[in-house]
Amino acid sequence: MAREKIKIKKIDNLTARQVTFSKRRRGLFKKAEELSVLCDAEVALIIFSATGKLFEFASSSMKDMLGRYNLHSNKLDQPSLELQSLIYNRQIRGEDLQGLNIDELQQLEKLLELGLTRVLETKGERIMNEISSLETKRAQLQEENKLLKEKLVSFFKGKRLALVDSEIATQEEGMSSQSVNNVYSCSSGPPLEDDSSDTSLKLGLPFS
Repeated sequence: MAREKIKIKKIDNLTARQVTFSKRRRGLFKKAEELSVLCDAEVALIIFSATGKLFEFASSSMKDMLGRYNLHSNKLDQPSLELQSLIYNRQIRGEDLQGLNIDELQQLEKLLELGLTRVLETKGERIMNEISSLETKRAQLQEENKLLKEKLVSFFKGKRLALVDSEIATQEEGMSSQSVNNVYSCSSGPPLEDDSSDTSLKLGLPFS
């Protein structure tokens, strides 16, 4: 005779419910242990009774297994976060707006206005910083140009002074040479008279 299947529903009788819970719990823990041994799997099982009492089974450390579970849960959540970020970015660009209601569209509009305001403020700050930097560079170039002009003026001024000194020295040397010549000419006395004409006249007279 086939065993009658129990209809899966809440057992109304409290005593029968507690007996069934105790039997099924032991059987569940036994199956979990068999699964762990036969398949070399790490199995953790946590049960709270209707009265709030805790029953647990773990093939290894329950704490380590819960840590691994949390780690894997976070990894599984990452694709959904990436998907949400992708959808949000598309909505920011004005795409995929069909599923949004009026409130969501208004919220998106406020976010766009706020973002635009921040973009404009940042752009203005960058422009002012660029202008200030250019003005600083211009002032530095003007100062460097001024210093170069002063150096050039000083350089050519020194060159002119050296040239004037050279000309004065040359003139002084010329004047000294002329003075010496004058001294020599004065000491030699007046030029000697030439008496050759007189001699020729005397020689040309006939004898009487």
